[in-house]
Amino acid sequence: MIEIETLKQMNIPKKIALTKHAKQRLDEREIKIADIVNCIKTGEIIKQYEDDKPLPSCLILGISTKNRYIHIVVSHDDNFIYLITAYYPTSEHWQNDFKTRKE
Repeated sequence: MIEIETLKQMNIPKKIALTKHAKQRLDEREIKIADIVNCIKTGEIIKQYEDDKPLPSCLILGISTKNRYIHIVVSHDDNFIYLITAYYPTSEHWQNDFKTRKE
């Protein structure tokens, strides 16, 4: 299980590795690394994906640098936080707390 405190201790830009998919999504959604850092700094883990490979991952709800709710999916090892994807949640898919997915 991933702990938010572990991620917060590693939370600097040079420790955040981007997958190809994540880099593409950040560009498309105009999300910056500073938004990722702020999301981890302000965030909470709302879902664990313990069976993900090659490493378990988790979904974090936090705040972007522009004070918007943001979701990121990350995994980590001893050296890096691996950003898998990031997006701004919408009320179309999420309850008002942005922690609960709509059916």
